[in-house]
Amino acid sequence: MSKAKAKKTNPHRGSRFDEFLAEDGRLDEATATAMKRVLACRIAELMKKQRVTKSEFAKRMKTSRAQLDRLLDEDNTSVTLQTMSRAAAALGQELSIVLKKAA
Repeated sequence: MSKAKAKKTNPHRGSRFDEFLAEDGRLDEATATAMKRVLACRIAELMKKQRVTKSEFAKRMKTSRAQLDRLLDEDNTSVTLQTMSRAAAALGQELSIVLKKAA
């Protein structure tokens, strides 16, 4: 058996997962979902730390429990920047969004 046949190369070796998602057309969706999950998790952590119930948090945000549930739903990426900003303010935080050069 020759060395060329014995050594098979993997076309995906060394590729990055984000490159795969970009090629597949799903990078933007995956990025939005990941960011929403981080935000929902952080809000839930702050609520727990500050001992704020969902009902109290909804009152602070001047919104319904249903809207709050959508905000805390890690898979719901349709939450507006305004809602995210109100959620941050209701927990004594400030929402910060940064644009950075794409890799």
